[in-house]
This record gives sequence, C-alpha cells and structure tokens, in this order.
Amino acid sequence: MPDLTGSVPRDGWDAIVVGTGIGGATLGHALAAGGWRVLFCDKGNAGSATNALRGDYAECFVAESDDARRALARAGRASEAVLDRMCGDAPFIPFIGSGAGGSSALYGMAMERFDPVDFAPRARFAHAADTTLPERWPIAYEELAPHYEMAERLYRVRGTRDPSRGDDARALSPPPPLSPRGRALSAFLEQKGMHVYRIPLACDFTAGCRYCQGYLCPSDCKIDGMRACIAPAIERHGATLLDDCNVVRVEAKGRAVTEVVCDRRGETLRLRGTIVVLAAGALGTPGILLASTSDAWPDGLANRSGLVGRNLMRHFNDLYALFLPGVPRDEGNRQKELAFNDFYATTDAKFGTVQSFGRLPPAEVIFRSLRDDARAGPQAWRSALIGVARPLMAPFLRRIVARSTVLATIVDDPPYADNRVTLSGQSSPTGTPTLAIEYRIRPADQARIARQRALMRNLLKPLRFMLIRQAENARLLAHACGTCRFGDDPRTSVLDADNRAHGLDNLYVVDASFMPSSGGTNPGLTIAANALRVASHLLGRPATSLETLNGAS
Repeated sequence: MPDLTGSVPRDGWDAIVVGTGIGGATLGHALAAGGWRVLFCDKGNAGSATNALRGDYAECFVAESDDARRALARAGRASEAVLDRMCGDAPFIPFIGSGAGGSSALYGMAMERFDPVDFAPRARFAHAADTTLPERWPIAYEELAPHYEMAERLYRVRGTRDPSRGDDARALSPPPPLSPRGRALSAFLEQKGMHVYRIPLACDFTAGCRYCQGYLCPSDCKIDGMRACIAPAIERHGATLLDDCNVVRVEAKGRAVTEVVCDRRGETLRLRGTIVVLAAGALGTPGILLASTSDAWPDGLANRSGLVGRNLMRHFNDLYALFLPGVPRDEGNRQKELAFNDFYATTDAKFGTVQSFGRLPPAEVIFRSLRDDARAGPQAWRSALIGVARPLMAPFLRRIVARSTVLATIVDDPPYADNRVTLSGQSSPTGTPTLAIEYRIRPADQARIARQRALMRNLLKPLRFMLIRQAENARLLAHACGTCRFGDDPRTSVLDADNRAHGLDNLYVVDASFMPSSGGTNPGLTIAANALRVASHLLGRPATSLETLNGAS
C-alpha cells in the first residue's frame, strides 16, 4: 500500500470516486485501466490493513465501551451511529464496512447473478398496494449479461451453474470439493427435490482459512474490492487512494459538479474532477446528497424528485441452524458451499434464494442481534427478558454454533417511499450530520416472510433445527439498497439509465443505491456488473473493450 500521508493534487482528476466498496472500486479500476486519472476517497483508514482486527468479529475483542468505536474502525467496520426513527431515535451502528474495500471487506463472498424475473419486479407484488416498485428496470437482464460475465472473471468467482435456470450457459471456475458437512447437506436437499448447486464465491479458498464472513480475512482468500480493483488500479494504472477522507458535501454550479468538499484529519480539502462518482453505500451516498444543499438545490443535490434517501430496501434474512445426523460437532472449515432457488419466485409472489451460511457468528454476536431485534420490535419487553436470560442463553448459543449446519434465506424486500434515509439534525463525532432511518415492514411483506418460513419448516422435516429470526430486525442493513434509484423518468427516479444524476452532467452513483428493487439474492455481483456497464459508457467504448481488465487484476 502506498504512503497516503502526503499531499495529493486538489484538481486535475478525470474522476473522483467517493467510496471503495464493490461499486466504486470496480468503476474506478475500469476507468484507471482505460487511462483516466482516478482519485479514490474513502472515509476509513487504509493503513489499518497492517494492524487491523482480523480473523474474527470485533465484538470478540471489545465490549460495548468508549473504545468500541476505535475497535470497529480497526476491524474495517462502520463506527458511527445511525438513529432508528421508529424506535425513538435509538442509536445503533449498522454492520457495514468502512475502509479500503468497503463492505466487501466483510462480505460472505457470494457473487450471484440476479434472475431475469428481478428485472421486471412489479408483477409478483400484486398484494403490495403502496409499493413504488417499477414495472421494469430501465435496463434488461440481457443488457447486463456481458458485464456479469466480466465481473465474474474480475472477482475470480468459482462455483457451478444453477440447474433450475435452464438458460444459464455461463462457465465458472470450479470450486474445491464439498466438505463432509456440505455433502451431507447436499444429499438431504437433493432427496427433498431441491436443485442444489455450488454457490458462486469470490474466493481463493486458501488452505486453512476458517471462513471469513463478517470480518477481515487473515488469509487473503477473500476477493474483495481492494484485492480485485483498488490495489491493481493503484499499482498498475496510477490511481490514488486518499484515506481518512470524510466527504462532507458536493458543490455544483449550473449542471456541473464543481467541487467535492472533504474533511481529512481536521483539514478541509476541496477536490475537483471532471467526473464525480458517489459510491459511499445506500446510507452514505444519500446522506452526502442531502447535506449538499444550495439555492439551486434546496432539498439536496440531485433531489428535485424528492426521492434521494427514499425507497430504502434491505433483505428479509433468516438463519436456520440444522442438526444433520452423522456430521462432526465442529468441522473447522465451514465454507458457504451450497444454494438452491426452488422457492425464488412463484406466479404471484417473490421470495429469494436459500444458501448455506458457513460458520455462524460467535454466540455474543448472535445474542446482540436477538436483543436488537427485540428492542426494535413491537414487543419491547422481549429485550428485557433476553437481557435477564443472558447467563443461560450464552452457553446455549455456543453449543448451537459448534454443532449446527446453517442455511440462510434471503427474501426480496420491495421499496416504499416512506422507508428512507434522512439527516437527523445531530452531528456525529467527526462533525458530519448523523444519519437516521425510517423503516417499517408492511403486512403483505410480513405475510411473505411467514410463507417463506412455512416452506422451510416443511422442507426441513424431519431434521431438528433452530430458526434464528433476523428478517424483522430493521437494523440489519448489510444489503441496504435503493435510496438513489435509477430510471427513465426524472419525476420517479434520481438517476438516469446510465446512472447519471438527473439535472447534472458529471455526477454518477454506482453503489447499491441505484437499484429500484432489491432482488432475491446477494447484490454484490449486480453492483459490480452495473459499475462495469457505467464504465463502458463513460469510456465511450463497447463492453468487449474492457476485457483487458480480466487479465490486469
């Protein structure tokens, strides 16, 4: 990693990319490989790569204390609180990344394509009367398909094709053989009639790695935004990474963004580039835009539609801890190995994928999640009950962690205009506005969650299992998306079909904010593929001209 303590030019950049997660990293790398002068700005500290908390969750190292914020930052985690408007402005710290690679430094490496049905989402939500789902995305699956293929090669994705998708002709690199645990789970699911396949993972499968979902990998097996894109962009294509760079606002004059205003270690920087790209995540990007008010943009930059921050989505995720007969109590390397999509969608409803989760988080992390879910729910007394039961629950959860094989369900979350990210009016420890979320689950969506759970209960008979309910916990925002949606109509979208902000000529957004629906699986590959599509547009070149990226990372 280059020395980032010195000064960098304040202007002359072809592109300033704010955020280094999958979207920003992928786009910036493509532009740098295309000959552009690219500056990456990231709120986290890239130097922490040498002294970070690696190999486990930050909660295993620190309790809730004054030191927690610093520990989270060293673990590549966001460390500033967000307020939950639905619970009296209760603060919580979302489980998202901050630092080189963004949330991809923490992700479970699942890089799965959206199904073609995800690009025409409205048809399967007839009972969601007030959803803002569009009939169709402004692009089709076929338009994104070549970029999906490039992204799979860029992130070195390994897996097998989904046998339930007859039109899937892609060729992925093969994964390693199934573990004994994976073989037992596959046999059970296939006997139940499921179309099981090896989930595509952006992973090198380094020998001895104990799997690194949720934390920084100590073995460098994870192919994240840093490894796949940021490092090659810096080392081979002359890009620059400015860390500890907190973007405060973006200023514009007429139809052009003129400056990116940042705070870096107490110094105000004004950066200028031909193109400005926001990729600070579905919470951070709308926060920057809403804070960028002016006479021309009184409600925030790019917000003439009033939709910046609105249509917040997350996935309804549950965990099923299964007890498979004949499987060792604790098999060290528990990769995320399998998936099936037999419940993905019906003629009248949308659910999503089911995939093996790998190793469960530590008992303390699960406990906190259950407690937060109780605090956020309508029966707040459950939080107090869980607190009292803590001495009994901790050893019980530790046994579950050691003995179980885990499946995760991902259920599509449709957008609603009043589910949103806002500015709270308070300031964070860094002096920037504190973000707040307003989010509630509609009865129609709660009914879909219940239907998914019924499908799973029937599937898993006669196994013993424990359902770890996560779907209703609105503070689980790992797949947050939708808060700057793209579309063809400036009245109903923030971005156009090329991800350029309506009303501005040089402002783009390429993180999960752009998505008008959440889909039924992990969004990482779709974010990467879309970033490559936008890069092709900006470079003025056909998609095939970006093939050189696959041999340059």
